[in-house]
Amino acid sequence: MSDTCVAKVPIFSQLTAEQQAVVAELARPVRVKADQQIFMQGQRNAPLIVVHEGAVKLVRTSRDGRERVVRVLHEGDFSGEASLLTGARPDYSAVALSDTEACSFRPEDFAKLLAKHPQVGLSMMAVLSRRLQESQELLDQVTNQSVDVRIANYLLGLEARPSEDGIRVTLPILKKDIASLLGTTPESLSRALKRLTRQGLITPSGSDILLSDIDGLIELADG
Repeated sequence: MSDTCVAKVPIFSQLTAEQQAVVAELARPVRVKADQQIFMQGQRNAPLIVVHEGAVKLVRTSRDGRERVVRVLHEGDFSGEASLLTGARPDYSAVALSDTEACSFRPEDFAKLLAKHPQVGLSMMAVLSRRLQESQELLDQVTNQSVDVRIANYLLGLEARPSEDGIRVTLPILKKDIASLLGTTPESLSRALKRLTRQGLITPSGSDILLSDIDGLIELADG
């Protein structure tokens, strides 16, 4: 499984097959069930994880016990770079959203890998730069945009698939986690989805959503 994990990860894509095999030897396979924790907030020497299959949410817990989803990792995504780059303990926990397979690297092993293959570090920097931009955009949305606009942007950013009655998307995570990710409450999210439905912009059916009026949804998102 570690061979496959390495081959499917964008940050390793510039390595040769032989180099990827060396990386795979450092990887430790991780298999977890839904809701199982991979590493804890504040854990010492937390590993760097790379998702091979499934999905993982990164959850930050405040001192008063409130939880907030800060990011969702999908196939090819990684997390745990803080302990690698700065030695800091993670300020979030990693929890599987579904049955998940991942590769785990000890910080010291990955540091040696970066020293030998600096192109991996450059690829990581590109990913981290993109994440920073996404975080800034999300902060702007939470600060300046209504819940309706945030949801419109979120839906338009999901992988779309054509169907007989139009374009459909599938919510990849629970609505309560989407609400947390968008900086709102499940109740506010539910009310906003109902408003978009009444306006004829979407037609929800469980986790499956028909984007009934793409142009209208784009106009709302741009507003």
